[in-house]
Amino acid sequence: MSSQHISKGFIFLMAAVVGVMAANLYYAQPIISFIASSLGIRADAAGLILTMTQVGYGLGVLFVVPLGDLVENRRIIFIMMGVTILAELCLGFASHVVPYFVASLLVGIGASTLQIVVPYVSHLSEPSQRGSVLGTLMSGMMMGIMLSRPLSSLLTDLISFHAVFFVSATLMLLLLWKIFSVLPERRPENHGLHYGQLILSMKSLVVNTPTLRRRGFYQACLFGAFCLFWTTVPMMLMESQFHFSQKAVAIFALAGVAGAVVAPLAGKMADRGWSKRLTVLSSVVAVLSFFISFLIQPGSLFSLVMLLIAANLLDAGVASHLVLGQRAIFSIDPKNQGRLNGLYIAMIYVGGASGSALGAWAYAHGGWQSAAIAGLCFPVFGLLVMATEPVLKYKEI
Repeated sequence: MSSQHISKGFIFLMAAVVGVMAANLYYAQPIISFIASSLGIRADAAGLILTMTQVGYGLGVLFVVPLGDLVENRRIIFIMMGVTILAELCLGFASHVVPYFVASLLVGIGASTLQIVVPYVSHLSEPSQRGSVLGTLMSGMMMGIMLSRPLSSLLTDLISFHAVFFVSATLMLLLLWKIFSVLPERRPENHGLHYGQLILSMKSLVVNTPTLRRRGFYQACLFGAFCLFWTTVPMMLMESQFHFSQKAVAIFALAGVAGAVVAPLAGKMADRGWSKRLTVLSSVVAVLSFFISFLIQPGSLFSLVMLLIAANLLDAGVASHLVLGQRAIFSIDPKNQGRLNGLYIAMIYVGGASGSALGAWAYAHGGWQSAAIAGLCFPVFGLLVMATEPVLKYKEI
C-alpha cells in the first residue's frame, strides 16, 4: 500500500488499534481496590498493580519500539498484539499475585507497540497530510485512554473486574483479525545494523536532535499536568461534597473525552504551517484549564460544570500538542522514526509519572487547591522554557 492509496477507513482502523492498545494501560486504575482485595494485596501496596504495567510500558518503549527501525513493522505489530492478548487473558484468570504481576508487565510491554503503529502509519502517509493522519491516530489514543476508565468501572460494577480483561482481549483479537490482511509491509532501511548498535545509537539521537529534546520536554510538561489532573479529580469527586460514586466518576470521565476530538484539527492546521503558534496555544489552554480549577467549590453545580470545562480544555491541549510533537520528530529522518518516537514517548512518560506522584502528594497534604497549583506549574514551566527559544531559529515543523 503506497501513501497515495491510504483510505480514511484504513486510518480510522489504525486509530482504533492505537486506542484499544493504549486503553490496556489504564483499565486497572479505577478498579485497583477490587483487584488488590482479590489478590490479597495490602492497601498500601496496591499501587504496584499499576506500577508493573507502567514499568512494562517503559521497557517496551525503550527496547521494543526501536525495533521499528530494524525489523519489518507488520511482523512486530502482529507478534506484540498476540502477546498482549495472551497477557490480558492471564490477567482475567489470575488469582495469585505473581502471575498477575508478570501478566501486567507483559501487557505494558505489548501496549508499547502502539508507538510502532504510529510511525508506521505516518510513514505510509503523504508529508502534506501527515499532521492530519497523526491527529486522527492521537485522537484514537486519547479516546482509548479516557474511555478505558469508565468502561472498566462499569464492567466491574455490572459483572466483575475479571470481565474487563476478557473484553480487552476480545477487542484486541477482533482488531488483529481485521488488520491481518490489510497491513502493507514496511521494511526499514537500516541494513546491517545490529540490535545492540540500534539501542546505543539512541544516545547520539538525544544529543544531536534538539527538536526531539525540545518537543519531548514540552509534551512531558503537558502530560504531567494531564496525569496529575486525572489522578486527583476522581479522589476529589468521591471524597468531597460532590459525594460521587464510582459509577458517577466513570460518567464524568466519559464526558471528558470531548476534548480529545480536536487532535485531527490540530494536525490539519499544522500541515498548513501553524505548528509554532499551536504549540504555544496548547500550553496556554492547559494553563487556562487549571486557572478555571481555582473557581471550584466542591458541591455546587456551577463548580461541576467548571471542572468539566477544565477537563476538556486540558485534554484538548495535551492531545493537540502530542500531534504537533510527533509530526515534528517524524519529519526529521524516516530511518530513525522508531528510535526518535521511543525516546519522545520515554520523555513524556517521565513527565506523566512525575505528575501522578506529585498530584497524589499535593492532594493528600493540601486538598484540591494544592493539587491545582501543582498542576498549573507544569504547563507554566513549559511555556517559560519555550520562551527561551530564539524566535528566528525556531523551525516551523
